[in-house]
Amino acid sequence: MSEDATPAVLDTKEPNQNWFASWFDTPYYHILYKERNYREAQLFMDNLTQYLNLPEKAKVLDLACGKGRHAIYLSQLGFDVIGADLSENSIAEASKNSNSNLHFQVRDMREKMDNQFDAIFNLFTSFGYFENDADNLKTLIAIKESLTEHGFAVIDFMNVNQVIANLVPEETKTVEGIDFHIQRYVKDGHIYKEITFEDKGQAFHFTEKVQALTLQDFQAMMEEAGIYLLDIFGDYKLRKFHKTESERLIMIFK
Repeated sequence: MSEDATPAVLDTKEPNQNWFASWFDTPYYHILYKERNYREAQLFMDNLTQYLNLPEKAKVLDLACGKGRHAIYLSQLGFDVIGADLSENSIAEASKNSNSNLHFQVRDMREKMDNQFDAIFNLFTSFGYFENDADNLKTLIAIKESLTEHGFAVIDFMNVNQVIANLVPEETKTVEGIDFHIQRYVKDGHIYKEITFEDKGQAFHFTEKVQALTLQDFQAMMEEAGIYLLDIFGDYKLRKFHKTESERLIMIFK
């Protein structure tokens, strides 16, 4: 994928605002990332569902689903899908695609779902953006408790070693006539992306921020959560994970 779906915060004086939700609730997030590779995402879903050998009409949760593009495709593959996300605007948009085997709901990923699922997918670096480390563990436990006895979960995260080694400090992307000025850096165990731009005479500034979690970090959290890590892949073709070279860190667990 061209960019990870990392969360962000709009500059604000409201201290209690959910900082990681605000960016997703603006149209600019979807403008900046409109050129994502949808075909690559579909191939990933094909490879993943075939690897997991999910039964026909399996119940699948797309956790942190955004506008639901992966949930929509999973439903087209014949699965019974729920897409869940904290962003009310994204869920409102995704819900336009609802049908008998595709539903969407506003949920906090730290909370156990009302249903249990044969598979739970947390895709494209939609993890590691809480201020409190305990919330990462809480999310893993919620995923575990939302699985059926024989269910599988998948977290698709960036490979932080590869990302940091290849970090582009500054660039400008022009999309729909808007010049997005982007700065990237690593600080206090997080990868930051500062995004500034102007539109219709108004200046905007957002900060994307995601924890630089390594495989070892996930293994420690999973052990604490009582989760069994089954397999690890390094890209969307499900090739072997290499610590320094792989673009992704894809973890299959139950």
